[in-house]
Amino acid sequence: MSTQQALQTIYPGRVWPDNRGQHIQAHGGGIIRLDGAWYWFGEDRSQGNDPAKRYVSCYSSTDLVNWIFRNQVLATSAPEPLGEKWVLERPKVFHNAKTGKFVMYFHLDGEEYPGAPEYSAARIGIAVCDTVDGDYKYVKSFRPFGMESRDIGQFIDDDGTPYLIFESRPTGSFSIATLTDDYMDVAEEICRIEAPLEGGAIVQYEGLYYCIGSHLTGWFPNPNKYATAPSLAGPWSEFKDFAPEQTLTWMSQSSNLIKVVGSEATTVIYVGDRWRPEEHWDGRYLWMPVKIGGGKFELPSPTTWTLDIETGRAKITGPNYY
Repeated sequence: MSTQQALQTIYPGRVWPDNRGQHIQAHGGGIIRLDGAWYWFGEDRSQGNDPAKRYVSCYSSTDLVNWIFRNQVLATSAPEPLGEKWVLERPKVFHNAKTGKFVMYFHLDGEEYPGAPEYSAARIGIAVCDTVDGDYKYVKSFRPFGMESRDIGQFIDDDGTPYLIFESRPTGSFSIATLTDDYMDVAEEICRIEAPLEGGAIVQYEGLYYCIGSHLTGWFPNPNKYATAPSLAGPWSEFKDFAPEQTLTWMSQSSNLIKVVGSEATTVIYVGDRWRPEEHWDGRYLWMPVKIGGGKFELPSPTTWTLDIETGRAKITGPNYY
């Protein structure tokens, strides 16, 4: 790292410095792998940002521990009339190998019309760039299949097929959808899971799909749930807690699942946010390797740990400190 000693250990829930020594600003983010590196996109809520704009930053890493700040890839005023308290949340970037474009999906919200309640627009926004860490340009917004959409997630299957996960309050469900060939719209609703959950994330492990999500409690944590299915189309099992109920998912909300396939093992990492609504810039990240397999999914108590990206092995290095 350029301005500080390289990190060896992940400390869930603590300040996570980038190569500049600044706390990573990638809240509600998405992570993709490209040409041997990982790219982490998320909401940039730095204190010095213009309050009239919304920002997305991009970081890169080759080990998922040390992160280099690449660019504030999106810095935009309200792209549509959405009121002063409009939001741009949970950015997720897909790389379209056919077109070469990088397509960013995000939750775009605000007043559906002047004087309407906040979060009534409930749309998906799209921005596009020719490079992974360049300046993304806003293109459009829409409601997928005509449904409201708030918190979104992404999943890229082992065969490279991209999927969007989105939550719809009126239907009390969240959906898994394929994308069109140009990645600029949803193509087919693969499954509509009848569960009022948000913050959806999916991983495929040993031939079984695991889906996690959070209850609808705003910025406040709750007991997140998981279900399994033999295919994305289902049928999905009942949803169960994956951390002790009283811990409220160790005070976090689901955002992503990262699968690291190494030469010796495969590790699945839970990526969660610890929101601080009064001090959003200081929101923390809870990353922990999960216990997974045979239909079971468990998030252990947070502790320090290390990851060998080559072998795929995670190692717990300290006592639980929750």
